[in-house]
Amino acid sequence: MTVYYSVLIIGGGLIGSSMARAIKSRNLAERIHIADASADACKVLEDLGVANSVSTDFNNKIGTADLVVLATPPGVMDEIAPDVVKAMKTGAVLTDVGSTKLGLVKLLAPNMRSDIHFIPGHPIAGTENSGPAAGFADLFEERWCILTPVEGTDEEEVTRLSSLWEAMGSQIATMDPERHDMVLATTSHVPHLIAYTLVGTAMDMETVTRNDVVKYSAGGFRDFTRIAASDPEMWRDVFLHNKDGVLEVVDRFIEDLSALKRAIRWGDGDTLLEHFSKTRDIRRRIIDAGQDTEKPDFGREG
Repeated sequence: MTVYYSVLIIGGGLIGSSMARAIKSRNLAERIHIADASADACKVLEDLGVANSVSTDFNNKIGTADLVVLATPPGVMDEIAPDVVKAMKTGAVLTDVGSTKLGLVKLLAPNMRSDIHFIPGHPIAGTENSGPAAGFADLFEERWCILTPVEGTDEEEVTRLSSLWEAMGSQIATMDPERHDMVLATTSHVPHLIAYTLVGTAMDMETVTRNDVVKYSAGGFRDFTRIAASDPEMWRDVFLHNKDGVLEVVDRFIEDLSALKRAIRWGDGDTLLEHFSKTRDIRRRIIDAGQDTEKPDFGREG
């Protein structure tokens, strides 16, 4: 089932290369092109054979692409997006895969053309690994993809893009950019910030050696290290781009953490038990919703 004739993916990392693999394996486009500023990444992508062409310059194919996908880190996306808009052909669709939405929407608002379609997107899928070789075609299977179409977007084009993600295995949800950024600040961005912080704290503890941290890591700490191993450049940009949402959730987290700190200090077991019982129910609901398994380490082996 061909959804678009020609697709250009700008950024050949985990998400971009996985999209290319999924589109190719399911015959969802006649032509797949990838552009990545890194010559080394382009060499890997060429060796993988996941696209019809690979280039360090997105301008080589952008004029013929029916769908253009921005799959770079958010900071790079901000730099290139206005030039991408200028170079696209009439009637083409522009989307992205970033985990923050409002910043890109505001950036492109004064530059957006009326003869192209802008449909921001965010596949909630990924691993702690990064780079072209880390991608795989089934990355989006049974995962949500959130689309945040701006006001006045052609509904037929939203449906068409939705059908592409569905064919790659995703479930589709739509919401406005502001709501998306607050939801993801809660479910993804702040958890990553906490993981980076906790792992850094453990490594800096003067009374515990780094060898102790590595040798005696329990399951909970190992799970945090999986998250903290994620692409640092991408996460730097995520926190800066979703500053308002992240700060709001961090403030609430600090208040709740302080309440638990007081309960521990004063031996208030009832407060601890009530809080832990409530949060345990959330874990059960996530498993029941099919977003994880009973297995340890976030359902991953090793």
